[in-house]
Amino acid sequence: MNNYRSVFLLVLALSFCVSFGALSSIFDVTSTSEDFITCLQSNSNNVSTISQLVFTPVNTSYIPIWQAAADPIRFNKSYISKPSVIVTPTNETQIQTALLCAKKHGYEFRIRDGGHDFEGISYTANAPFVMLDLVNMRAIEINVENRTALVQGGALLGELYYTISQLTDTLYFPAGIWAGVGVSGFLSGGGYGNLLRKYGLGADNVLDVRFMDVNGNILDRKSMGEDLFWALRGGGASSFGIVLSWKLRLVPVPEKVTLFTVNVTLEQGATDIFHKYQYVLPKFDRDLIIRVQINSENIGNTTKKTVRLLFDGLYQGNIDTLLPLLNQSFPELNVTREVCKEVRMVQTTLQFGGFTTSTPPEVLANRSAIPRLSYKGKSDYVRTPIPKSGLRKIWRKILQNDKSETLFMYTFGGKMEEYSETAIPYPHRAGVLYQVFRRVDFIDQPSDKTAISRRRLAWIRSFDKTLEPYVSKNPREAYLNYIDLDLGVGSATFEEASVWGDRYWKRENFKKLIRIKAKVDPKNFFRHPQSIPVFSTPFSDM
Repeated sequence: MNNYRSVFLLVLALSFCVSFGALSSIFDVTSTSEDFITCLQSNSNNVSTISQLVFTPVNTSYIPIWQAAADPIRFNKSYISKPSVIVTPTNETQIQTALLCAKKHGYEFRIRDGGHDFEGISYTANAPFVMLDLVNMRAIEINVENRTALVQGGALLGELYYTISQLTDTLYFPAGIWAGVGVSGFLSGGGYGNLLRKYGLGADNVLDVRFMDVNGNILDRKSMGEDLFWALRGGGASSFGIVLSWKLRLVPVPEKVTLFTVNVTLEQGATDIFHKYQYVLPKFDRDLIIRVQINSENIGNTTKKTVRLLFDGLYQGNIDTLLPLLNQSFPELNVTREVCKEVRMVQTTLQFGGFTTSTPPEVLANRSAIPRLSYKGKSDYVRTPIPKSGLRKIWRKILQNDKSETLFMYTFGGKMEEYSETAIPYPHRAGVLYQVFRRVDFIDQPSDKTAISRRRLAWIRSFDKTLEPYVSKNPREAYLNYIDLDLGVGSATFEEASVWGDRYWKRENFKKLIRIKAKVDPKNFFRHPQSIPVFSTPFSDM
């Protein structure tokens, strides 16, 4: 990060001014962005440098930059509203200037720090807006001795994992499995992953944050106070301001851990095995996590279909320790030495993220190598084991689809049982057996508007009804990072907003987030369709 400051000081020393006529040719100004560009000029010390970081629709680089982290099917269309201006800053002063100019000229503001935005809210809007793309601010500093990481706001999880792996095999960060997820978005939604049963969420392991508020003030944990620090770790940071960097606690892991995969179909007893999984795994040794992936497929070369379940396991220990534990508590899963392998922790990220354990870890830091996906996703939490009759209903519903679906059941329990649901805004803690994430893919379609795509959307929305009897209730919980605009977007009143807000945060946390928002961003500058709302009547009086 010091390199960025040094570069900026050098730029200041060499700064010069140009006329707006010269500036307009540098920036490729459009009529709708001229006011913003003029503001940047008057508040920047080096227009030539800034011009290389600002893009408007007439600039040839504009579309490729916008597309770089956009859903390639659902939102990559000519009629989708795109930013009036894209700003790709390299330092904090440039962010302050962009923020000042967007406020001054009435633009909405979107912040993009990764590539895993389910509903495109970081790069689309229904009003003229400036998109702040933090792609150039992704420096990572690892301190092995202190077990900490300093991570800029634009870094991806894959970049963090790769950087750690180059220095040590005995430390890691308890975050997600997909390399293309932005660290900031992940943490600001709570963030679960393969180490949550031992170390909790990613947000539970945040030590400090460097943050810019709506007035351009730069704050840390001490100066912002514990309420705002609480809100940023699970309440959706983009509702409050801009995360510049995070200080993270790294956690110890063995030099070698154990991976295994067992796959079974309905004909091979998958229903009985999954039924027992619900009872055993949430109470099992917290060194073990199992993700269950569920898909439909054809049986051989026939037209008959079945459902296949893949049990992907990661154990923080060796094979010799794992096998007796599973054989005693869950022999039905039939985990044998032949399906296990001992690997470095970074190799588990490769396998869970769609690569193989033999893939060079450098791929995690290569943004262009991360597969591009397009889908509609939804989430739920299961607190009571689903009976076999319910599982059979779920299988029948899956078999009605066209094999474009994927379900992931993610084991909870362990460390998660120790946290209060108000410890941070993320409330899905004690009592959750597993999380359900489901999606339908569009990557084989030219659009999400084709007849096939529409049938898939209708199917996943109707699947909500199938699952309803078996998932959490009052509220029916949902995961913020799997943002779902189907839950609602109204925020004119608390009652309207609570339809979706209670599902992400539960009532007390949602109320607290609203109170913090009213103090931090009272004019609701940082907003999107499901951002924390601001009401004209003080919330305490409502």
